[in-house]
Amino acid sequence: MRDEGDLVIRGGTVVLPEGTRRADLRIRHGTVVAMESQFTQASTLDREIDATGLYIFPGFIDAHVHLNEPGRADWEGFTTGTMSLAAGGVTTFFDMPLNSTPPVTDRARFDQKRRVAEAKSFIDYGLWGGLIPGNTEELTELSQCGAIGFKAFMTDAGTNDFPAVDNDSLWAGMDIAARLGAVVAVHAESSWITRRLTESLLSQGRVSARDYEASRPVVSELEAVERALAIARLTGCRLHVVHASSADVVRRIRAAREAGVDVSVETCPHYLSLTVADLEELGGVAKCAPPLRGRDEVEALWQAVRAGLVDTVGSDHSPCPPSMKEDPKGNLFRVWGGISGAQTALNVLLEEGYHRRGVPLETLTALTATNPAKRFGLYPRKGTIAPGSDADLVLVDLDAPWTLRQEDLYYRHPHSPFIGRTFRGKILATLLRGQPVYVDPSPANPVKGIGAGPFPDKPFGQFIPGKPS
Repeated sequence: MRDEGDLVIRGGTVVLPEGTRRADLRIRHGTVVAMESQFTQASTLDREIDATGLYIFPGFIDAHVHLNEPGRADWEGFTTGTMSLAAGGVTTFFDMPLNSTPPVTDRARFDQKRRVAEAKSFIDYGLWGGLIPGNTEELTELSQCGAIGFKAFMTDAGTNDFPAVDNDSLWAGMDIAARLGAVVAVHAESSWITRRLTESLLSQGRVSARDYEASRPVVSELEAVERALAIARLTGCRLHVVHASSADVVRRIRAAREAGVDVSVETCPHYLSLTVADLEELGGVAKCAPPLRGRDEVEALWQAVRAGLVDTVGSDHSPCPPSMKEDPKGNLFRVWGGISGAQTALNVLLEEGYHRRGVPLETLTALTATNPAKRFGLYPRKGTIAPGSDADLVLVDLDAPWTLRQEDLYYRHPHSPFIGRTFRGKILATLLRGQPVYVDPSPANPVKGIGAGPFPDKPFGQFIPGKPS
């Protein structure tokens, strides 16, 4: 059954779709080859990890990341971004097409970004293509390049080179995507609602955190979602709604799915933990779009998670230099709208979901691994721990408390709304195809010896092409 030189992880509690199970894992050539209650024999050439007392999760698949390279590497890049993702338990991520310059809207730009990622990514990666007005003829080639899907903004994206789609452009793009079997992901906020409200508030000199939240109400999400759902129904397109901030949005999407629309929905850790009161206290570091909501929305979203209405969680890591998060006059409308969260997503889910609200670990694993793997055609190679799957694993001391410090963050600009917060659930190691891609450097880490340092000497992430249905 076994060749010499396998990796054996002994004594851990494995998180599976049906629950948790104490088991040993045997890994060969980057793949899980066996999972049993106990392996009684071992070769002298086997490498072993004693995971007694630890939980083993499948690697997090973060389908919503902005690493901004090439073109805006001073905001973030593949090296620092993927180091941070690995430290957060992520083994596969999908990079969004905007914020890099030029944005990924044709074959040449896709190939350019892929070449950069191949040289620098510490973890496996996929690339979204962009859907903007005027590039529908490029979508077929982007799909042939291996794009994981196409991303469209239904409101201002914040950068001049990635314009929002109008209804005609979205319809045309979704019609082509349907023929290709590709997913279209939409940032669903109504441009005309947010524009009118923003103009009205600014004309009154209202620029606070509460005013910003009021300028982008839940109804603006619902209006845009309704249009996207209607086009998906008419074209047969596979639709993915990103960063839903409200349970009302989630419930509307689930109703459409039950009516036959092929649609999924993502939310983010910040919507499951932070509120508009945090935006008031912290300022620009907690600004995002859609904005943070009230405490009632946080709790309603968790109820939707419990009910299985939310499909995936993505970090929506949207970094920028610190100067872009500040305005000398305290005008929240002027600062960059994006939260840096590549490294903390799993920790937020464990603290807010498992520890504080008793959400089962298998539910959280579905959101972070199984469901995104299935939605984007990676399952069962990714997204689960089973014989035949990639050995993408996260070793976690589930009850260990720790407090996030600025110096703990590996991404380029270490600002976060979670600095100073205490979490339970310490990520001790992340394995990509059986090889350590992150090892927590703390002296007390019981598995510290599996790596020479926090990260490998050279990145070895691989490109994961999209698989249209």
